[in-house]
Amino acid sequence: MNRPAAAARDATRAFLARAAHVRAPVKDESTDNVLLVVTELVANAIRHTVGPCALHLELLDGSIDVCVTDRNPQPPQPRTPGTDGSGGWGWFMIKRLATRIRINPVPGGGKTICAVLPW
Repeated sequence: MNRPAAAARDATRAFLARAAHVRAPVKDESTDNVLLVVTELVANAIRHTVGPCALHLELLDGSIDVCVTDRNPQPPQPRTPGTDGSGGWGWFMIKRLATRIRINPVPGGGKTICAVLPW
């Protein structure tokens, strides 16, 4: 795993620990699901774009909003997941775990992908 994705996971763990004190997660797997989505979105931003990316997390009523902004204006290009280790599972997994996904353009170029997950 690359360092930015690991740093994003560490920051997310700290955020989720604070969020759990405000409101307990609805499912035992909620923490793992949020961490998985953060890792995938950050890793994809690093792998498929040039320049920095930013992670924003927000505790909403009954959910966590996970947003990653990067400098590539192109939306994710889903591909058929490979069983040979070649990847393709990330976007598929994000779509399965999130209750809603939005992709917003960023003024000056880039996009923000937000995935809403139950909390």
